[in-house]
Amino acid sequence: MSALPPDSPTHPAGAPRSVVVVGAGLAGLTAAVELAERDVRVTVLEARERVGGRARGIEVAPGRWIDAGAAYLGDRHTELHALLAACDLKTAPTEMAGAARFALGTGDTGDGSTEGIGDGGAVTVEGRFPPLNAVALGDLFEQLEELAAAVRPDAPWLTPGAERLDALTAADWAERRLPHPDARLFFPLFLGEMMAADPAKVSVLHMAFYLRSGGGLRYLNAFAGGAQQDRVAGGAHRLCERLARRLLAAGGVLRTAEPVLSVEQSDGEVTVRTPEGSYRAQAAVVAVPPLLADAIEYRPGLPVRRAGARTGRGCAVKLHLVFPEPVWRAHGLSGWSVNAAGPLLSTVDDTPPEGSPGVLTGFVTGAEAHRFAALPAAEQRAAAVAQARRLFPVLPEPVGFHVTDWVNEPWSRGCYAALFGPGDWSALGPTLTAPHGRVRFAGTETSTEFFGLLEGAVRSGRRAAAELLNS
Repeated sequence: MSALPPDSPTHPAGAPRSVVVVGAGLAGLTAAVELAERDVRVTVLEARERVGGRARGIEVAPGRWIDAGAAYLGDRHTELHALLAACDLKTAPTEMAGAARFALGTGDTGDGSTEGIGDGGAVTVEGRFPPLNAVALGDLFEQLEELAAAVRPDAPWLTPGAERLDALTAADWAERRLPHPDARLFFPLFLGEMMAADPAKVSVLHMAFYLRSGGGLRYLNAFAGGAQQDRVAGGAHRLCERLARRLLAAGGVLRTAEPVLSVEQSDGEVTVRTPEGSYRAQAAVVAVPPLLADAIEYRPGLPVRRAGARTGRGCAVKLHLVFPEPVWRAHGLSGWSVNAAGPLLSTVDDTPPEGSPGVLTGFVTGAEAHRFAALPAAEQRAAAVAQARRLFPVLPEPVGFHVTDWVNEPWSRGCYAALFGPGDWSALGPTLTAPHGRVRFAGTETSTEFFGLLEGAVRSGRRAAAELLNS
C-alpha cells in the first residue's frame, strides 16, 4: 500500500497510515470508515460475498426488506442513532399493538380463567406478561435483576464472587434457585429470547453481565421505551451498505469473498493473507466473532486465545412467514407469542412500515435451534407453518417462507453473539480488547457496553479506530 503524504491535514501524527480490517460487519465497517475518513489507507477483507455480517436483509416484496439477523435498537443506543443519522437512514417503530398469544402448556391465563380456542392450548392475553404464576415469575425476575446489578459492567471478571458465578451454568443456577415449575418453565424461554442461549451452555456470570451490559432486564425486554423499540427502516443491512459506500468514497478498498487465513507481524508491518493474496499495512483490526478470530493463524501467536473450549455459538434460527397482509392485526392480535414447544419459541410482527406484506417472524433459539437446523427444508417449513397456524388460526397459507440458520452459518458461527461458557470470562475477559502488537480487536463481543447488540458493534469499531488514531 502506498503511504500518505506526511503533511496530510486530517491524519493524526504517529497514527498508522495503512490498516487492514478483517470483517465487513458493522464493527469492521465502522472502524474502517473512521480510519479512512482520517486519511488512513484502509483495505477491508470480508469472507462473505456481501457486507453486513450478522446484519442481513431479505427482500420479501419489491422494495420491501426485513431483517434476517440483527434488527432492533432503542433510545439508549446513542452511537448507533448517530451513525444512522450520518448515513441518512431512518428508524421505524416496532409494531406491538394488540394482544399476545401464549402456548405454555397450561391453558391458564394466570387469573383462574382459561381461553382455549381449539388450537393446541394457546391463550390470548392482553399485554406481554406470561399466563403463569405471577409470584413465581416475579421472583425469577427479581433474582435476575439482583444478579445483573451485582456485576461489574466494565470488567465482569472482577465482580465479587466472579469465580463462583463463572463456574456455574445458568441451568445449574435455575435448578437451585427456581423452586416453582412455572419459573423453571419460563426461564429457558426468556434466556433464548434475550440471548439465543441454552441455559446449560452459558455461565451465570455471562448471563448476568449480558443483562447488565444491555441496560438491564426490563430495558432489554421492552419494546416501547426499550431496546426493541425501533428497527432500521428498510433493514439494518442498509447501514452496512451505506458505510461501505463511505469507505470507497474515502479511497478505501473493499474485497469480498476473501476469508483471512493468517495475520503475520514483522519489521514494523502486518501481513494479512487470504487464498487470493497478501495485504501489507502498518496495523490491522480483526473485527469478527471470537470463534472466527480464533480460527485465524497469528504470527507471533496470541498470548490468550479469543475463544475458550466452552465458548459457544449463539443458538438462533430466524424464520419469516410472509402473507399478503398482517391478518392477525384485524383480529386484535399483535403477532407476539411465546411458546413452550418449538420450533417457534417466540414470534413477532415484522411487517414493513408500509403495512404490507404481512411478515410474522419466528425465533428458534437455544437447544431447539440445533434440532430444527438439522431438519430438511421441507420439514422445517411444514413444522413452522403448522405451529404458526395453531397460534394464529386466522393465517392463510404463506406466500413466502425464509429460513436463516445462524447456528451453521460458517462466517458467523452463531447469532446474536458468542456465548461465554463456564470459565470464559475469567480466562478471556482481561484480554478481550488488549492489542496484540499491531493488531486491534473489534466486534460486539469485545464491547462491555451493549454486548451482543448493534450498539455494541458500533462502539467496538469506534474504540478500535480511536486506539489506532491515538497510537
